[in-house]
Amino acid sequence: MSQNPTKHTKVLIIGSGPAGYTAAVYAARAMLNPILVHGSEPGGQLTTTTDVENFPGFAEVIQGPWLMDQMKEQAKAVGTEMIEDHISNVNLKTSPFEATGDSGQKYTADSIIISTGAQARWLNLDSEQEFRGFGVSACATCDGFFFKNKEVAVVGGGNAAVEEAMFLTKFASKVKLIHRRDSLRAEKMLQKKLMENKKIEIIWDSVVEDVFGDKDPKNVKGIKIKNVKTNEVQELKLDGVFIAIGHDPATQLFKNQLEMDKEGYLITKADSTETNVPGVFAAGDVKDKIFRQAVTAAGMGCMAALEAEKHLSHN
Repeated sequence: MSQNPTKHTKVLIIGSGPAGYTAAVYAARAMLNPILVHGSEPGGQLTTTTDVENFPGFAEVIQGPWLMDQMKEQAKAVGTEMIEDHISNVNLKTSPFEATGDSGQKYTADSIIISTGAQARWLNLDSEQEFRGFGVSACATCDGFFFKNKEVAVVGGGNAAVEEAMFLTKFASKVKLIHRRDSLRAEKMLQKKLMENKKIEIIWDSVVEDVFGDKDPKNVKGIKIKNVKTNEVQELKLDGVFIAIGHDPATQLFKNQLEMDKEGYLITKADSTETNVPGVFAAGDVKDKIFRQAVTAAGMGCMAALEAEKHLSHN
């Protein structure tokens, strides 16, 4: 007998964050005794977000990590079993479904809710990481509000970057869009709007080399950019930097088992969280590249749990 007998559950939730925790709350309250497996840093992208002002129900500013702790405790309180492990392998062709953790623990499940989320791509500069949450952000809809009448930069050249730049003009006095090439990848319609916006200045052929600012209190004062054609380096005085070079959904695990789009986001049926495998559901940023908000992820977590419950009662 192995020391880790297989754990069986009606609902296995892979990944934490608003989607996973909300799915757990609903599944537990439906008496499905869910198991939620989270990695060594539970809570997802919100644990790297400081001030949260747009989650319904809180008139005062709350902290992202605190919100995730509360959701986690709520899910536990109603009967979710929480396990710290990293799922490294799944088989969705068997019945029940099978999953294996790095710990060697095997899990079997009658249904699976995938809420493994996504990560923003960063430039991976030490200075960028140092000022993350203190003037450096990867989400204009989350943080744009803090830059009223200030100057900011957006880094990137795709739809996301152009949309972020446009959105930021509602708050910022000036938005500099910094792109490493001499043309944008964004849709032509969006580009036209961008070019017509007086608040936006595009800086072509340039990459960010450094973010600088004050150490105490920590805040961004500007960036160093280098022109890739001339190698000329210049400093721009700014109050904020938005990195908009894309996201990577955490879906490696499901390659060749679940349908995904060309960027790797899981595809679900319209108005549903059901994947192409009946009994497997996907919620939150792992399938959503449009809204990417805590509240929409939580909403999908609820949907996934209700759909899983329905699936189980029919099978």
